Amino acid sequence: MAEYKEQSLKQIISFRLEKLNKIKKMGINPFPYEFKISHFSNDVKKNFKKLENKEVIISGRIMSIRKMGKASFFNIQDKNENIQVYLKKDLIIKKEYELFELLDIGDFVGIKGKVFKTKTKEISINCSEIKLLSKSIRPLHGNKEKNGEVFHGFTDKEQRYRHRYLDLIVNPDIKNDFTKRSKIISSIRNFLDANDFLEVETPVLQPIYGGASAKPFKTKHNALNQNLFLRISDELYLKRLISGGFDSVYEISKVFRNEGMDKNHNPEFTMLEFYKANVDYFFLMDFVEDLIRSVAKSINVKKLEIANKNIDLDKPFLRYNYIDLLNNAVNEDLSSLKLDDLIALCKKFEIKLESKPTLGRVYDVLMRELVEPNLLEPTFILNYPKIISPLAKISREGNDNIVERFELFVGGNEIANAFSELNDPIDQRIRFEEQMKFKKLGDDEAHNLDEDYLHSMEIGMPPTGGVGIGIDRLVMLLLNKTNIKDVILFPAMRFED
Repeated sequence: MAEYKEQSLKQIISFRLEKLNKIKKMGINPFPYEFKISHFSNDVKKNFKKLENKEVIISGRIMSIRKMGKASFFNIQDKNENIQVYLKKDLIIKKEYELFELLDIGDFVGIKGKVFKTKTKEISINCSEIKLLSKSIRPLHGNKEKNGEVFHGFTDKEQRYRHRYLDLIVNPDIKNDFTKRSKIISSIRNFLDANDFLEVETPVLQPIYGGASAKPFKTKHNALNQNLFLRISDELYLKRLISGGFDSVYEISKVFRNEGMDKNHNPEFTMLEFYKANVDYFFLMDFVEDLIRSVAKSINVKKLEIANKNIDLDKPFLRYNYIDLLNNAVNEDLSSLKLDDLIALCKKFEIKLESKPTLGRVYDVLMRELVEPNLLEPTFILNYPKIISPLAKISREGNDNIVERFELFVGGNEIANAFSELNDPIDQRIRFEEQMKFKKLGDDEAHNLDEDYLHSMEIGMPPTGGVGIGIDRLVMLLLNKTNIKDVILFPAMRFED
């Protein structure tokens, strides 16, 4: 294995290909079709007392080899963890020992042997048969040797994201994170199913994108000779289903937004949206709180550690009005200020704006820069300006400029967004028309006017509450991760040169 230090990658691959050819000349298929196992490594370790001196069959990837004359120790890694294998030349047939001499770190092997403990009390398998299941042509990244031991140093973040399969091999704890992600999504489904929600599917390719303020990805359907967009949200289709007579629906879907990437944003991400007839945003606040607690408990998370502060999820989530938080942040009453006043306020706080900012965009930027980063504990922000919430119902308190909307923030990041959904088709058309004016002024994230969605509302849509939750950000929160790429198996990356 010392060749890893001295030889180039090209030389290592060439050397391994020579070994591959030798194995083939021995009449051994280096890529067989199947191999039946009896146990995984953790089964052997957990049940050692029952399995001691009994024969087991396991398989895995060789992660280290230590040769000592006619005896060798090597570790193999399966889906669960590592286990040590002891191989003595005299105890296996000659052809299999010759095969073993041609094996490398990274090869998949099948092992038959009896379970025992070494003098150092390590649970191991005394190999009586060894089969090659897949020959590794390329060495694992980051391998380093010292005194015959191989250490794995695949720590470069970008390379780990780019080559996730290597990351999972060399840094097996990463598998635990993605196993927990899967449990989180299953828990969400279980919670919604238990509350009589129906899981549905809506189109990924849409003739008119909508349901959020974002830039879309554009494509073309050749047979229809028609431009289509990858969905930025499934909201408008799910609300069509409420109009169609479903009471409670949800979808866990991939959505796509053609915008910048940072530690909280990936152009392709996973969204949960659910809608329920005859409820409002007050009902949804309690429901979302219960959902998040339930999901956290599914992976044994009771407290969050954010900025060196322990946050107890069993405590009631905080609730504040949007305008109150913003007024406190700038020490001024913003409710009667015009666009020019708010632009001046941004200059005062040295906040950069777009070249042609709209009133809604300025509100958005002020909140993002001055308020949101400070919302570490679970906090619902309530009652947003209508100008930035074209799909939410006007406040029942009588202020026509405020809508019944909340966003949930934890650790300074938005986790959920919800409305008492607008179901007045006349008001909705007016709001869409206002959004189209913003689009003509250069706001390419403004909402489109969707005639078919308006048609569904004109048929009649009951009072409805709707929620969107970013699954990736929720996973980040519960796994204590600070970069969205750490919770997406294959995040978007720039091409390598």
